[in-house]
Amino acid sequence: MRKLTLFAIVGAVVALAAGYAIYASMQPPADVAPAETATVDASSAPEPAAGAPVLYDDDKIMGSADAPVTIIEYASLTCPHCANFHKNTLPKVKETYIDTGKVRIVFRDFPLNKPALEAAAIAHCMPAERYFAMLDVLFASQNEWSSQPDPKAALVQIGRTAGLDQAKIDACLSDQAMADRILARSQEAQQKYAIESTPSFIIGGKTIAGDRSFESFETLIKEQLP
Repeated sequence: MRKLTLFAIVGAVVALAAGYAIYASMQPPADVAPAETATVDASSAPEPAAGAPVLYDDDKIMGSADAPVTIIEYASLTCPHCANFHKNTLPKVKETYIDTGKVRIVFRDFPLNKPALEAAAIAHCMPAERYFAMLDVLFASQNEWSSQPDPKAALVQIGRTAGLDQAKIDACLSDQAMADRILARSQEAQQKYAIESTPSFIIGGKTIAGDRSFESFETLIKEQLP
């Protein structure tokens, strides 16, 4: 799993420029080794158990509002173990539990560095119905854009070719209120749920840290199903 790096970002996130391709579905798995895992008791946090956690109005949610199990994921878009989860485990969870109405997943940004925050801003630029498709793009192409000497130049390609006009990109990436909100909620995650690495998940009042196989994740889900 990817350990937390504290960082400060002063002023607005600057605009990116140019394009890449948006993917309609998740890409084939990357050769990324699974992370070690851990479980931390977060039952003292003011969140009800799996069925009805407290959510924000602007949370990004995949799945039915009536799903009996809610999972909150904290991830950084530059974290390779997060990309591994989204490419290897999440598609199976989606097919088996999300699409069948049993589980909903709430995605919350936990950026470990400035490029991750900028990538999060690009995703938040998208219309709501295309948000998770953009996450697919960013995780699937993570090795390419995050390893560039200037990750912003690659991120701009993703936004432009995804159909965002420059004015929209400029507005999103200069939205300091959005950047502050993402960072504030990351800090909240550390304080309330002992989030110290990515990916981490809140399932049934507990913090589950680390990438997991589908079989391991399925066990956690079944423990919460009525």
